[in-house]
Amino acid sequence: MRIAIYGAGLIGCYIGGRLAAAGGEVVLIGRARMRAALAGGLTLSDYTGARLGSGPLPFAEGPEGAQGAGLVLICVKSQASAPVARALRPHLAPGALVVSLQNGVSNADVLAEGLGRPVLPGMVGFNVAEQGRGHFHQGSQGGLHMGVDPRLPLDLFARAGLPLTLHAEMAPVLWAKLLMNLNNAVNALSGLPLREELATRDFRRCLALAQEELLALCAEAGQPLARLTPLPAAFLPKVLRLPDPLFRLIAGNMLKIDPLARSSMADDLALGRPPELDAINGEVARLAARLNREAPVNARLTRLVDDATTTAARWSGKALLAELQRARAG
Repeated sequence: MRIAIYGAGLIGCYIGGRLAAAGGEVVLIGRARMRAALAGGLTLSDYTGARLGSGPLPFAEGPEGAQGAGLVLICVKSQASAPVARALRPHLAPGALVVSLQNGVSNADVLAEGLGRPVLPGMVGFNVAEQGRGHFHQGSQGGLHMGVDPRLPLDLFARAGLPLTLHAEMAPVLWAKLLMNLNNAVNALSGLPLREELATRDFRRCLALAQEELLALCAEAGQPLARLTPLPAAFLPKVLRLPDPLFRLIAGNMLKIDPLARSSMADDLALGRPPELDAINGEVARLAARLNREAPVNARLTRLVDDATTTAARWSGKALLAELQRARAG
């Protein structure tokens, strides 16, 4: 099976490189900048100390790179889903399986509408950082989750060290990942690596406010959340508020992150790219609107990150917590 990775960014290059190292026939589709960065091959590593490499992979700068692929993994930012679907549609093989590996809960539907065919939802549960030309590092725990489809090459993913967890219903998984992704905005505003930010109680209390808002809306909407951590989703805000010593004792696994890892939204701010706000905090706002409710904490986080794209402002935990508490109080 030929596998096309549409979106040769951090996640796309890491997953594509792992699949290629395991014997998969992989082509990356991305920008010219990444083609140049990968000219010498890929180096892949993770937080456990594992390290492997592969030679240069076939690379295309346009959707024609997906021609003949039996599996197409979409790894672009959520805001690119609709244009990517339009560009990709004429190049897909009739029986190709398309999988969305993107943040947010609606990308598979957006892609399906543009492609005129079903798209399998997926979820990436780990963080990847670029550490120099062609070096991609998995900085946190987590795995790959996908819907069920007999065309998935399960053995290849297992050989690549990326075994798939399959779900008959992906919506609870995607909403649970969205709950975790609410930290992206907090991390971006902190200016700190993820581990340092999550080790700081005031920043964790900011995340707890955002998560409580989404949890209440999901409960009202009857939307279940999958259990992606040892703790049920509903317990997370309480644990996040614990004093630092108790947090490390009870939820130390949340701090098992590479010390340099940052959220993708923090990377976007640093590189001057549009942050992926609409698919994360914006999704909370849309759910609130459907229920005739408001989501003031996530709305304020959206505004602050948007402001930070031009001001480069970064917040202390104390100041950000006070700002979000004022937003919640109205």
